[in-house]
Amino acid sequence: MTEQTRLEPGDKAPDFTLPDSEGRNVSLSDFRGSPVVVYFYPRASTPGCTKQACDFRDNLALLGDSGYQVLGISPDKPEKLAAFAGEEGLTFPLLSDPDKTVLSAYGAFGEKKNYGKVVQGVIRSTFVIDGDGVITTAQYNVRATNHVARLLKELDLAS
Repeated sequence: MTEQTRLEPGDKAPDFTLPDSEGRNVSLSDFRGSPVVVYFYPRASTPGCTKQACDFRDNLALLGDSGYQVLGISPDKPEKLAAFAGEEGLTFPLLSDPDKTVLSAYGAFGEKKNYGKVVQGVIRSTFVIDGDGVITTAQYNVRATNHVARLLKELDLAS
């Protein structure tokens, strides 16, 4: 496998502007002053991605009460994201990155192992970015199941 960019705590988060599920542009810089959880996932409406998105949805109040915003990013088109959000009752922004520019800037797209084979694809990843745009948490190759619970524990928000 070839080496790819990996971001670490202390790195400046790459800024971006992407369309959301309604086609409105959303920029990371829109959230300056508040911590943001940015998570990258392979494809809307698949079992793992649905589980992860619903876990964020179910913990959105807890995250929000602690000042955190949540953004989900995938290569899906806005129309697919809108359907996904509607089907699952997702109320946080889902952003579309079909050319994978932002995914690549965060090291969330590239070579990965899938069932023992090396393939190109989205690397399920999560980043916590502080109000100044600095990464405080960088997690690669996360599992969809129980990921949000582990993140809440790391952020000291778990009950």
